[in-house]
Amino acid sequence: MLFNTLNQAVELGWDFYLPVIIFVVLCALAVPVWASIGVAAIAMLLMSGDLPLALVGESLFDGIDAFALTAVPLFILTGDVLVRTGLSRKFLDVAEALTQFAKGGFGSATVLVCGMFAAISGSDAAGAAAVGRMTIDRLVESGYPRPYACALVAAGACTGILIPPSIAYIIIGLVLGISASTLFLAALIPGILILLAILTTNIVVNRIYGYEGGGNLSAGEYFRNLGRALVSGWYAFIVPGVIFYGIFSGRLTPTEAGATAVIVTITIGFILGTLKLADFPAMLISSAKVNGIILPIIAFSLPLAQALAIMGVPQGFVYSITALTDDPTLLILMMIGILIAAGCVMETTPNIVILAPILKPLADNIGMNEIQFCIMMITALGVGFITPPLGLNLFVVSGITGESILKIAWRAVPFVFFMLLVVLLIAFVPAVSTTMLPDIYK
Repeated sequence: MLFNTLNQAVELGWDFYLPVIIFVVLCALAVPVWASIGVAAIAMLLMSGDLPLALVGESLFDGIDAFALTAVPLFILTGDVLVRTGLSRKFLDVAEALTQFAKGGFGSATVLVCGMFAAISGSDAAGAAAVGRMTIDRLVESGYPRPYACALVAAGACTGILIPPSIAYIIIGLVLGISASTLFLAALIPGILILLAILTTNIVVNRIYGYEGGGNLSAGEYFRNLGRALVSGWYAFIVPGVIFYGIFSGRLTPTEAGATAVIVTITIGFILGTLKLADFPAMLISSAKVNGIILPIIAFSLPLAQALAIMGVPQGFVYSITALTDDPTLLILMMIGILIAAGCVMETTPNIVILAPILKPLADNIGMNEIQFCIMMITALGVGFITPPLGLNLFVVSGITGESILKIAWRAVPFVFFMLLVVLLIAFVPAVSTTMLPDIYK
């Protein structure tokens, strides 16, 4: 047998269902997610009596009192400094020079710069906003319909949580007790595959509809343009270089790499004269606002996760699902479906904190490597960023362009399809996420 047989199902009553209903209703009423989760957690603890309510405050602070979480505001701040110093435009210049030889070159450059931004900020929404402001108007000028240009940026920005260093991997590592550095290493190949899938989708769509021409440069012109872009913006690549070398060489923890990246980015900004002391208040406030959305969700999600664990919800979930089928293939497909559906209606952070402890026992029962499970989960949730009704990136690009969310979502369908292929590859081929890891993790 591939599964551990449970003696009995866990019977859940109104102490579980009523808080869940309250949570759904509050979210539907546009109450902030952290508040909705907090109310649901307190209601569940009060009704079940499994955990003294007096411990909730202690649980809130203990949950976010983790050294690994310090990396989150540091990477957010690095992304903000990157935009304010103009270094993000240097990435775009180099990406454009790299892809100018092909038809659809600027569309491909847009995807590449999304990946470059992801390798620094670790945030998809920040990437969608920053890259969208730089590229969408130019994409339209190049021949792309505006809804498709928005969909391209929204899809490319999904790499924000998929290419390391990623805030999502820091959070799931904290929840499941796995080293963030290990997850970063494992996510490298899957992150690149997602980037290639989005690039391929744009190339195919551009070939079919002929949105953008180009690709008529001679070899000499191509290398001259690339050389000029590299000479003009080589220093921008110091930042991702520091992050990747520090983390993957083992010399720096993710938190230390984030701190180093902030210092390096600020230093470059001062040297270039694109950053001044007067910029710091607005820059810090902007980063604090983003961080202020993430940390309260983590803080309030942890007591809820504890309550669910005490009530036996993860075990009950495993029992209920395995009672339906014992086919590992179907179980993996069911997990992917749950994750994509969850990613469509809720942000990544609460999904990770709530669903990871529930789904991991099921993954353990079918013999899935815990690292592979984490990569599959984050990648599947990433697909939800461009899937209605609440795909976050759809709202971001719609907000900065005024384009209809439904029009953008319709143009994003090909990207969703190709990204799903990568999710399936990660789920059924363990080597995709474990090749880069030491043997102890395989």
